Amino acid sequence: TFSGRGTTEAFRFVWKHRREYSVKALCRHLKVSRSGYYAWANRKPGLRATENAELLLKIRRVYDGSKGRYGSPRVYQALRREGEQVGENRVARLMQEWGMKARVMRVYRRMSKRRDELKALPNHRLSVEKPVAVNQQWSSDVTYIKLGRKYVFLAVVLDLFSRRIISWRLDESLNAALAKGALREAFAARQPRAGLLFHTDRGTEYRAQKTQAFLNQNSVRHSMNRPGQCTDNAEVESFFKTLKGELLHATSFVTMRQLRKHIKDYIEGFYNSHRLHSGLGYRTPIEFEGTN
Repeated sequence: TFSGRGTTEAFRFVWKHRREYSVKALCRHLKVSRSGYYAWANRKPGLRATENAELLLKIRRVYDGSKGRYGSPRVYQALRREGEQVGENRVARLMQEWGMKARVMRVYRRMSKRRDELKALPNHRLSVEKPVAVNQQWSSDVTYIKLGRKYVFLAVVLDLFSRRIISWRLDESLNAALAKGALREAFAARQPRAGLLFHTDRGTEYRAQKTQAFLNQNSVRHSMNRPGQCTDNAEVESFFKTLKGELLHATSFVTMRQLRKHIKDYIEGFYNSHRLHSGLGYRTPIEFEGTN
């Protein structure tokens, strides 16, 4: 296995497996001397190794603080924010060596989308400038989450300026009441002016008469994805992928109460207030809103 590799690599292999096999047998198998191994093992670490050990502790603290949600780019940015002078490649290498990688999961669209004859609207986002302040453009969508043997549905409303989740609602049914409920809570929290651009996909819950009536009452300009273009709503899709990868992946929930609590803790206690967003210059949504 070690043909062509250096003696130090062999010593590291012996050190790693010394509790499983005898040092004598490992050294003989790798054709290195036991005296050389013990001299290497008892040698005081060099300056670089000491610095790496100290840096590794800081990396581990940031990584564990994000509950394994941060990959090397965000860990690097978090360390820089703390005043740590370190290279991004060095952080990535140490994280790779110690098996620290971000939790990820493939995002799935909702189980089904009925395509009926209800009126669909054009994508107005294509013809307007990007928002330069909060409450100018919002986006919303629904995804499904497995809960035991069934699926439940999560609707969110996101401010496209800061990527902040303004409101969310979890329910066992996918209908207009779910979308309208999340939208009503967003209006109560932000009270936007007339003329807000509200972008969604072409789901029936957003095209329903109840939802359309609420939007018209509040002078909202409704924009929808182009047919088959889910990337038109990329910001919310990105959030769902992040949520499922960082919170829901490899985790099972039994009750709605338990799931609702964890989603609330994630959105309000981490995503909006602590998670660094690359699209925001590695700032949090709340921090970004406060500095612009």
